[in-house]
Amino acid sequence: MPAVADPVPQPQRLTLERIFASPDLAGPQPQSLRLSPDGTLLTSVRNRTDERTRYDLWATDTRTGAERMLVDSRKVGSGAALSEAEKMQRERDRTKTGKTGILDYDWAPDGRSLLVPIDGELFLAGLDGDARRIAGTKGALNPAISPRGGFVSFVRDQNLWVQPLAGEGAAQALTKEGRGTIHFGEAEFVAQEEMDRRTGYWWSPDESRIAVERFDEAPVKIFTRAAIGASGTNIYQQRYPAAGTPNALVELWVIRADGSGRVKADLGTDSDFYLARVDWLPDGSALLVQRESRDQRTLDMLRVDAATGKATVMFTEKAGAKSWINLSNAYRVMPDGGLIWRSERDGFGHLYRWKAGKWTQLTRGDWVVTGLIGVDDASGRIFFTGNRDGVLEQHLYALDPKTHAITRLTEAGWWNSASADTRASRFIITRSNPDQPPQTYLADAEGKRLSWINENAVTGAHPYAPYRAAHRPTEFGTVKAADGTVLQWEMITPPLEPGKKYPVFFQHYGGPHSQQVTRGWSNPLVQYLVQQGWIFFQIDNRGSANRGKAFEDAIWHAMGSVEVEDQLAGARYLKSLPFVDGTKIATYGWSYGGYMTLKMLEKNPGVYAAGVSGAPVTDWSLYDTHYTERYMGDPTRDAAAYTASSALPDATKIRDPLLLMHGMADDNVFLDNTTSIAARLQAADIKFEMMLYPGKTHGAVRDVHPWTTMLDFLDRHVKNIPAK
Repeated sequence: MPAVADPVPQPQRLTLERIFASPDLAGPQPQSLRLSPDGTLLTSVRNRTDERTRYDLWATDTRTGAERMLVDSRKVGSGAALSEAEKMQRERDRTKTGKTGILDYDWAPDGRSLLVPIDGELFLAGLDGDARRIAGTKGALNPAISPRGGFVSFVRDQNLWVQPLAGEGAAQALTKEGRGTIHFGEAEFVAQEEMDRRTGYWWSPDESRIAVERFDEAPVKIFTRAAIGASGTNIYQQRYPAAGTPNALVELWVIRADGSGRVKADLGTDSDFYLARVDWLPDGSALLVQRESRDQRTLDMLRVDAATGKATVMFTEKAGAKSWINLSNAYRVMPDGGLIWRSERDGFGHLYRWKAGKWTQLTRGDWVVTGLIGVDDASGRIFFTGNRDGVLEQHLYALDPKTHAITRLTEAGWWNSASADTRASRFIITRSNPDQPPQTYLADAEGKRLSWINENAVTGAHPYAPYRAAHRPTEFGTVKAADGTVLQWEMITPPLEPGKKYPVFFQHYGGPHSQQVTRGWSNPLVQYLVQQGWIFFQIDNRGSANRGKAFEDAIWHAMGSVEVEDQLAGARYLKSLPFVDGTKIATYGWSYGGYMTLKMLEKNPGVYAAGVSGAPVTDWSLYDTHYTERYMGDPTRDAAAYTASSALPDATKIRDPLLLMHGMADDNVFLDNTTSIAARLQAADIKFEMMLYPGKTHGAVRDVHPWTTMLDFLDRHVKNIPAK
């Protein structure tokens, strides 16, 4: 009797429940990676395998590769509820939303201990893992160790406190006026939400002084926001600076660390400005303060004398006629008092050297520098990330200061991010591609991999290994916009059967400061959609990031215009493909993407079979000053642009099936945005569906139920409709 062959095992299929369960399908992902001051330890926070949202502090010996959990958040933390102030800060920092345990830490300068915030308290952890609670730090925000390790500083009850780390000295409040609408040491709402500035104080290098932000929210308009939960509703009187309304009043003070005196920085007579960035000169004699105008078309670099507060303008960046200034962290104060500085003055983000009023351009071309990673002061070599080798990839590069020759240090075919030690001699590089979830390794200054920090190979017990055989490849391509601009797209298809046509899940974001189409790892959710029979497709429209200012500036005073046109170009391309069912293209987006769904359905009825709009901004006058006015101007002077950009006036033009979704405790895009358009549709007797999430904030989509709701809606209105 012939032997019977064993059946070939079928690839395991993804489920929504597995996608949102623990452990994370992308594998263990260390975050907040840092090298100890002496470079012998590499520390990170990692999520637990049994609880994907809880993080612990880990350490890896860079000499031996041995790794160990340094601080167990479950053993050290109290599990106490966070203060409302810390919850709001975490909401501003999207990387911390929905996470618990140890999310950040700070190395002591001597490398012998680490400052670890857990559950609203501060702990000092030794290298043996022993962690002691620092008394009197309950409710601490923005904690830091001073540059020489003498103090721990933090914000509590709207004031800045310092506490000696050695001896028995008690915490001292350096400011006492913080109460009501007045805050010290914090970043105001728009700085946290839109300016990528999370702190409001900065130690001098010799730790004798601290530059401290003082802001007063009294002028900011109060909105009544209801956070509707499953078992009750909390009403918040939230000060929210909506477009065209007053911002918080911001001042900068230089305070002695012993509390003996303070000096106010002279930031000019116009109080309606943004405090963008603050840095100390290496010798501590002065501050470098970036002052941005309210219209975000002018950025002044000020030198502020630490002893007197007197300010002088070192240089000024000015935007083009129909443009704005993009803030950046890609700059470095040099030992000689000069700067390495990223500017978009030639139309693309490039590096320049500034010294004593003279500028030297260091990089150039139709590509952008995305980050300044480090500078080797001894050799002068400059390390940066950018897309010189193509917009779909981000790489680490080295720049020779004498010849300006640029060398790529990372491997082609990947999306890379990087950080460096203070000497730019060692680099932590994290990379991914569409078939490999993020990997992290330690490299030298020539880009050579010294050791894996997290190889994350999808084999054996890796969480994604059972699903690897069913993983579908990502295709990339281009299509031209109406004005001839080249747009990048990506597509993932099921195994295509000859003659069969497939529905499309057309995802979009579309907003500025974002690039969606890259050669990086995607959430396995898109693979799940493909396994359900959808083609997954997305395209980066004009207005999105990393293509130069002209590409971005297309949305100047015109949100909801060229983005919609470019998404339409993507839809038309899809309809031209023989394997696409052009009558079954469903479109989905969240936040700016939710806004885009509404504008796409309004402007192009019949093109999309249905649309899902999650947490949309429907009226830009309801959104905050710094984001909205950057692109749209002041609504009190540019009212016509705001009217044209709003999704409300043309709401009654929607004829295709629509699903609205929103978190009922969203303090970023208020629920009013969705209720406003819902009321318009109801008044016109236009049918639509809606799902609201009690207690959920702006990230409500990160759960099973929103996706089962979406896919049920799309099955009924798109996928299961008989072919025409």
